[in-house]
Amino acid sequence: MGRKGVCCCCAALRPRYKRLVDNIFPEDPKDGLVKADMEKLTFYAVSAPEKLDRIGAYLAERLSRDVVRHRYGYVLIAMEALDQLLMACHSQSIKPFVESFLHMVAKLLESGEPKLQVLGTNSFVKFANIEEDTPSYHRRYDFFVSRFSAMCHSCDHDPETQTEIRIAGIRGIQGVVRKTVNDELRATIWEPQHMDKIVPSLLFNMQKIDDIDRVGPPSSPTGGEKEENPAVLAENCFRELLGRATYGNMNNAVRPVFAHLDHHRLWDPNEFAVSCFKIIMYSIQAQYSHHVIQEILGHLDVRKRDSPRVRAGIIQVLLEAVAIAAKGSIGPTVLEVFNTLLKHLRISVDFELGDRRSSAGSATFSTSSKESDERIVQNAIIQTIGFFGSNLPDYQRSEIMMFIMGKVPVFGAASQSLDTSHLGDLGTRRIQIMLLRSLLMVTSGYKATTITNALPPPFLDPLLSPSLMEDSELRQLVLEILHNLIDRHDNRAKLRGIRIIPDVSDLKIKRDKISRQDVSFMKKHGQQLYRHIYLGCKEEDNVQKNFELLFTSLALTTIELANEEVVIDLIRLAIALQDIAIINEDNLPMFNRCGVMALVAAYLNFLSQMIAVPAFCQHVTKVIETRSVEASYFLPETIFKDKCNLPKSLEKHEKDLFFLTNKIAESLGGSGYSVERLSVPYVPQVTDEDRLSRRKSIVDTVSIQVDILPGNNTEDKIDNTEEITFEALKKAIDNNGLEEQEKEKRRLVIEKFQKAPFEEIAAQCETKANLLHDRLAQILELTIRPPPSPSGTMTITAGHAHYQSVPVYEMKFPDLCVY
Repeated sequence: MGRKGVCCCCAALRPRYKRLVDNIFPEDPKDGLVKADMEKLTFYAVSAPEKLDRIGAYLAERLSRDVVRHRYGYVLIAMEALDQLLMACHSQSIKPFVESFLHMVAKLLESGEPKLQVLGTNSFVKFANIEEDTPSYHRRYDFFVSRFSAMCHSCDHDPETQTEIRIAGIRGIQGVVRKTVNDELRATIWEPQHMDKIVPSLLFNMQKIDDIDRVGPPSSPTGGEKEENPAVLAENCFRELLGRATYGNMNNAVRPVFAHLDHHRLWDPNEFAVSCFKIIMYSIQAQYSHHVIQEILGHLDVRKRDSPRVRAGIIQVLLEAVAIAAKGSIGPTVLEVFNTLLKHLRISVDFELGDRRSSAGSATFSTSSKESDERIVQNAIIQTIGFFGSNLPDYQRSEIMMFIMGKVPVFGAASQSLDTSHLGDLGTRRIQIMLLRSLLMVTSGYKATTITNALPPPFLDPLLSPSLMEDSELRQLVLEILHNLIDRHDNRAKLRGIRIIPDVSDLKIKRDKISRQDVSFMKKHGQQLYRHIYLGCKEEDNVQKNFELLFTSLALTTIELANEEVVIDLIRLAIALQDIAIINEDNLPMFNRCGVMALVAAYLNFLSQMIAVPAFCQHVTKVIETRSVEASYFLPETIFKDKCNLPKSLEKHEKDLFFLTNKIAESLGGSGYSVERLSVPYVPQVTDEDRLSRRKSIVDTVSIQVDILPGNNTEDKIDNTEEITFEALKKAIDNNGLEEQEKEKRRLVIEKFQKAPFEEIAAQCETKANLLHDRLAQILELTIRPPPSPSGTMTITAGHAHYQSVPVYEMKFPDLCVY
């Protein structure tokens, strides 16, 4: 009795808060929390908030002791009491209690018992939902971030327990985010060391999702689905995290995504990567979209040495991100996107050619597989460029067109063009094709108010450069780009395929009156278009598609840009094309000659019906009918068949099969057309690139001969030597005949300068001047070149000087110096 009295006396001396805390615990933990005593404790805590920190500390002490002794029943009672105290106390008085509470939650999370971990997580989530008036700057959540992230990766042998722990970890991360994300003064959750744990944990659980296509704008799953499925819960937490990201911390939230995808090799296949970035683009604020695009571009630069399929997977992700961002704010990254993609296009071509060179002579399966993989990368880049460009507004699209065209390696291109010096001719051609394909996709659907806006000189000049006529595919791409820009009324589909159109009115061609700007454009640049078509018809590697595109080019020019003056120029061009096939100075194959004849027939048939001059239509129809009977291979329906009997020569054909200039002039003259220029043959312009190009010079094409230096070929000398006979001497003495010839030459020259267009006169004069300049340069080079010296001549190679000596016995001395 004495001892019991002493104990009672000691218990009475204990602080009241301890006695109230002890009273809430029953003798048997199965009975649960003593509610009556819990109400007393709650009333005491609310009445005396200064005692909360002591209440919390004592509860934490009891809970720690019970956890160590595995008395989990009392642990549950303690956490229930803590939760009720948290909900009952006001936010101003809760701060002294929080430290003890977080310490107790940490104890539960550290235990190896799943039920206690879930219990601690639930208590932390309830705490996270309480709004505090003022932040606690000293409070940090590093432990909780690490612990909840570890729970997200739980690998418990029991699937149900594993799922339960993972869900608890995701909910804990969600609680940490909600508690800290909106407080800018506190040590926030956006620091890289936290994001590197949170984001991979969420992505790890999102990988388990079954319905990979559910990646659109944020959905609202049912409560049961949200609680039971870790993947759904992780996705919603990820969306919430990104939705709260701001300008300064966006990159910290996105970069761990790349690390996770790299570590788990999720770029090939890239379905999960695409779904992740769709979630990111739909969740973040629209004005921050360009940050994500910049991060993808930066990661593409980092992984530029990886396998082609990995790079293709990253580019595909970029395409999906751009597709979403293009609908909103693109920001300042437009040119950066295109510049980076074009750089990687060049790198891909370099890799492809490098693999081909390394495997020369040993065609293996792996090499061909690498080349095909690089083609996948290139196609992905082109698709991304085209999709991005086609979604831009017109003013930005025109800038992108100029930007891409400036990257195409052509003669005389600016320094911004892609460096292809180390790729060789094949690599340069591949780059040209890839860039033109990209440009074709960007120009698709582009509608300019005037043709000058669509084809400014800095864009038109390199596009029509002879450097882009080296290959049949290059010429096709150039013509298709021209079609996209010239066709402003969507008539191209109606003109698809080269054929003799019986009635053009059935096509229901849409056209407007030619504007002043378009007329001015044709006066300045029409000769460039004519020249490109003219030279395009003379290429030996032309196939049916080339002729079809050339026909469409002529037809679209007629619809969109042709006034009476342009119509005359187009007829002169058509007659010149017919002369190419008949005279055949370029030794074209018979298929090409017949193809050109068919092209002229199809176009003049279209043009005659468009301008609706009866006499002209009658002449064209008559020639076509004659051809269908006597020479059907001059018509497109016959020559472009798989099996067509070609003639052996065209010299024996009668004039009824050809379109005659004089009859066309007569038919148009009666309808008010100015036909004087029809008598002047069409001569294409000559550019500097024509003289320096590897291709056949246009100077040879127009047969302009300037004899300054005697030829070195003896056979030419013999052919040019005239045989001296009595008749020749008689003609030489007869001055009257010479005077008549001189008068005729003068008359032709005067008529030419009166009737020919100024552009053609300037082109011919420029050609003669340039030839004279080239010949003089050759003469000066031969005469001024220093003689060889035994001491050697200095040559500079790769920045280093080298001396090459010439032995005396190999030197050639003038005759006067030798005795």
